[in-house]
Amino acid sequence: MLKKFAVLAVMASFIVACGPSQEDLDAIQRVADSVAAAMKADSIAAAEAAAAAEAEAAAAAAAADTTVAPAQ
Repeated sequence: MLKKFAVLAVMASFIVACGPSQEDLDAIQRVADSVAAAMKADSIAAAEAAAAAEAEAAAAAAAADTTVAPAQ
């Protein structure tokens, strides 16, 4: 029983000692934050481009509707 406890204690200390440091965790968080910001910027740019294309199509449709109909 004591051997099992000793092995378990050694394994637990190894896991704690070999885990990521706070510096590593901060670096991972910085990368995740910058990726999220880039994805948000891309999403905003795509939405603005779609809105501009829709406005352009609406303007073209409005211009086509205002043409003078031939006299009867």
